[in-house]
Amino acid sequence: MSIATAIPAVSILMPVRNEEKHLPAALASLSAQTFRDWELVVVDDGSTDRTPAILARAAAADPRVRVLATGGEGLVPALNLGLAQCRSELVARMDGDDVAHPARLEAQINYLAPHPEVGLVASCFQHFPRHRIASGMIGYQQWQNSLLSHDAILADIFVESPFVHPSVMFRKQEVLQVGGYRDMGWAEDYDLWLRLAAAGTRFARLPETLFFWRERPERTTRTNPAYAAQAMRLCKLHHLLQGFLRGERNVILAGAGLEGRAWYRMLHEVHIRVEAWVDIDPKKIGRQLHGAPVLSTGDLERTGTKLLMTVGARGARGVVRQTTRQAGFTEGYDAVCVA
Repeated sequence: MSIATAIPAVSILMPVRNEEKHLPAALASLSAQTFRDWELVVVDDGSTDRTPAILARAAAADPRVRVLATGGEGLVPALNLGLAQCRSELVARMDGDDVAHPARLEAQINYLAPHPEVGLVASCFQHFPRHRIASGMIGYQQWQNSLLSHDAILADIFVESPFVHPSVMFRKQEVLQVGGYRDMGWAEDYDLWLRLAAAGTRFARLPETLFFWRERPERTTRTNPAYAAQAMRLCKLHHLLQGFLRGERNVILAGAGLEGRAWYRMLHEVHIRVEAWVDIDPKKIGRQLHGAPVLSTGDLERTGTKLLMTVGARGARGVVRQTTRQAGFTEGYDAVCVA
C-alpha cells in the first residue's frame, strides 16, 4: 500500500465485497478522470473472490490508491472506516460495480468551489445495461434527475431517496457533524440524507449525466432488507417524528390505497390518529376507514391538522399536491409528500 504525502483535493470512498467481475471497469473509470488530484480509499469488506488481488495490483500501479480491510463487518462499518481515512475535506462516493463519467470529479469540484454554502452535490445518472432496466427504475431515474435544485430536492426528500449514493460528492465535515453513517435497519444513505437535510445542509445536482449505475439482480438495493419498501417507510417515519410530526397526535392521510393503509398501521403504532382520509375513488368517499371519514378532494379543508400525501403513483402525485395547495396547505409546513 502506497500513500502520497500531499493531501489530495478529493478523496474517493469505495466499499467493496466480492466485486471481481465489475471492479476493473470501476477502477478504470476513475483512472480516466480528467481531474487527477484524488486519492481512492477502498475498503474491502471481507471479499472471498479475486477482489483483494485486483485491489493489490491497482495500489501497486497507482500510489493514489489506498486499500483497507474490515474482515467482513458490513457496509456501514466499512463506510465509516473509509470515511475516517479520507484525507480530503471533499469526499466522492463510488461503488465497485458502477462507472463514472471522465468529467465527473472535475464537474463536481468545479461546482463546490464557488458554492461553499452547498454541502453535497450529486449529478444526473443513467442505469445500465439498458436492456435490464424495468419501467419502475426508469421512472425513478427520471424523477431523481428532475430534482435539480435544493428546493426541489427538499420538497421530495420524503418521497424516495433523492440521490444515488455513489454519485454524490460531499463535504466530509458536514457528514461527520451529523454522526456519519448509521445502521438503523434501513438504507444508510437515505438516513444520512434526511439527517443532513434536518441539519440545514444545502443540496445540489448537476444537470449532466456523470454517473452510470449498474443494474443487476445482486445489487444491494435488490437484496438487502434495509432497502425494502417497509424499511424505507420506517426510516421516513423516524425522521418525520423528529421534525414535521414532532408532538402531533392527529394527521390527515391523502390516499386510502395500499400505501396509505401501510402508513396508517405505522402511525397507529406510535399513537398518531388518522382523523380523516382523502381519496378520489367514489366507492370509498363517504365511508369510514379505521374509524375516520373518507373525504373527496373537494371536501378537504385546512383545519390545523397536518397532512401526509401517501399516493405512490408518480402520475397522481402532482394531482394530490395541487389539491392540497388549493385547500390551503403549504408543503413543508403542514403537508408532506411521503410516497
